Amino acid sequence: MRILSYNPGHDGAIALIEDGRLVFSVEAEKGSNYRYSAVSIADVLDAVGELSDVPDVICMGGWWPLDHYEFLHGSRRNAGYRGVSEAGAIMEKGRFLRGRTDYFSSSHERSHIMCAFGMSPLSKGTPSYALVWEGEMGSFYEIGADLGITLIGDILTQPGNRYGLLYGLADPTFPKDGPYPRASDAGKLMALASFSTRSTPTTDEKALLAFLLDGPYRKLSDYDALEKAPHLDVGVEDAAFRDFAGIYSDAIFDRFERFARERLERGRPLLVAGGCGLNCDWNTRWAESGLFSDVFVPPVPNDTGSAIGTAIDAQFRYTGEPKVCWNVYAGMEFRMGGDIDLIAYDVFDKDYARVADMLANDLVLGWAQGRYEIGPRALGNRSILAAPFRNATRKRLNEIKQREQFRPIAPVCLREEAEKWFGCRVDSPHMLYTFRATTNELHAVTHVNGTARLQTVTSRSNPGLHDLLVAFRDRTGYGVLCNTSLNFKGKGFINDITDLDIYARAHGLDGFVVGGRAYLLRNSPHYQAYLRQADRPPAAPSHAAGAR
Repeated sequence: MRILSYNPGHDGAIALIEDGRLVFSVEAEKGSNYRYSAVSIADVLDAVGELSDVPDVICMGGWWPLDHYEFLHGSRRNAGYRGVSEAGAIMEKGRFLRGRTDYFSSSHERSHIMCAFGMSPLSKGTPSYALVWEGEMGSFYEIGADLGITLIGDILTQPGNRYGLLYGLADPTFPKDGPYPRASDAGKLMALASFSTRSTPTTDEKALLAFLLDGPYRKLSDYDALEKAPHLDVGVEDAAFRDFAGIYSDAIFDRFERFARERLERGRPLLVAGGCGLNCDWNTRWAESGLFSDVFVPPVPNDTGSAIGTAIDAQFRYTGEPKVCWNVYAGMEFRMGGDIDLIAYDVFDKDYARVADMLANDLVLGWAQGRYEIGPRALGNRSILAAPFRNATRKRLNEIKQREQFRPIAPVCLREEAEKWFGCRVDSPHMLYTFRATTNELHAVTHVNGTARLQTVTSRSNPGLHDLLVAFRDRTGYGVLCNTSLNFKGKGFINDITDLDIYARAHGLDGFVVGGRAYLLRNSPHYQAYLRQADRPPAAPSHAAGAR
C-alpha cells in the first residue's frame, strides 16, 4: 500500500510510506527555503517526481480551520487540530492522475502520537504513555494495547510559546505586544538556560513566573507590572537573565514531571512528540527520571513529523499495522546540477585521510552526501565539520553561521568512543540528548555547563561519516568532530552544489566535501596555510561534471 501524506501548516512536509516503509519525506524548508515554511508547489512536484506509481491513499494532516467557513461549519477535508478518537478521521473515495486514490485526514494531535509510536522501537500492542508538548498542546496520553489513545490530562497550554516568549522579554528588539514569540527564540533560550548558576527565583521573578505559567497564555504587554518586570529589555547576554532562563526552563519541566509522578504508572515506556521534544535537556531529564522503562523521541518530533504521523495513522486504519521501517536520511538527494567555477577550487577525489588531516589542521569544511536528514538536526549528510579542540573554532563556526556566540556546537562521535569522551553508554544517533564531557580537551563542543548535545555514529548508521571519524581518530586520537547544520541563516539545509558554492565563498568555509570529493577554495587563508605548513602540492586539475 502506498500512502502519500502532507502537513498543511508550518514545518511543511510531504511523506510517502509504501508497504510499511518510509520512502521519503520532502521538507519544505530544505533546499535553502525559509525555516518553518509551508509546503509549496515546488515541494509537491519534487514529491510527485519520487513516486513510482499512483498512491492508494492521499492524506492531509489535520490543522486549524483554513478559513472562516471551516471555523463555523467544519470541513470534509480537514480533521482539525485536536482530538484523539479514531472516529474523528475523514475517509473518502477519490481519484488521482486518473487512478483510484482514497482520501484520509486525522487530527494534528493524533499525527504527533502516531508518528512517535510508529517510528519507535516499541512493538505493536505495547501499552505506553505519550507526551505531546509543542506550541499549542502540553498533554499526557495513554496508549492501550489496541492502540486506543486516551487523553490523561492537559498540563500546560502552549508550553512551546510560553517558553520562547521569555527570550522576547529580555530582547529589546522584540515588541512586547507581539502575540507570539519568534520561531527561533525557543532554541536560543535553550542555549541560554545552560548558563544558569542559581535555582531560586527572587520575589519579583516569582510574580513573573506566575504571570507566564499560571492561567491562559498571554502576550507580555498583558502583564500589569511589565514596566518594572525583572530582565525587561536587559539584553540576552545579561547574566541575571541567563540565570532566570534556567529557572524558567526548570519551572516548565517540573510541572510536567510532577504530573507524571502523581498520575502515571511507573515502568511503562514514554513517547515524546511535539516541538519541545527538540529540547535535549528536557529529554535527558525524562530519561533520567526513573519513571519510565524507556524514552523515545523521534528525529522529527516537531511538525515536520506530522505528515509521517498522518500516513502512519492511515496505514493503521487501512491495514491494522501502526509500525514503519524508516531511515533518518529519507529526504531528497543532493543536487549536482548547475555550474560552479572550478578554477576557484583545488579538487581531490575521495580520500578520508586527507580530509581528516585538513580538519585536524583547523580547516572548516561543508559536508554533503546522499539524501538529507529528516527533521531539523544536521546528522552528517548536510553538515559543517571542524576539529573539536579549540574554543576559537566554536567562535568561528558561529561567525560562519551568523549567529550568537552563546550558541553551542554539537559533537558527532564514533559510537565506540562515546562513553570514553562523553560518558554515553547508549546509541544517540539523532542528537536529542545531552551528555557530560569527560575531558577538558574538547572545548569547541562542550557547552558552558560541561554538557554536549551528542550524535553517535556507526558504520551502519552513516558509513561515510563513520569512515571520516575513523580517519580523524587515526590522525588525532579522537573520533570526534564538530557538527553543525549546513544552511544559510534563517533557511533550511543547503541541497545543491550552486548554493553550496555561494555559501562557501560568502561565509568563509575553507571548502566542502560532496559525496567524498573535496573542493578546497584556493583563496582561503586557512587552506593556503595548510599547504605551506608541509609544502603540500595542490590538487591536479579536475574535469568534474558541472565545472566551467
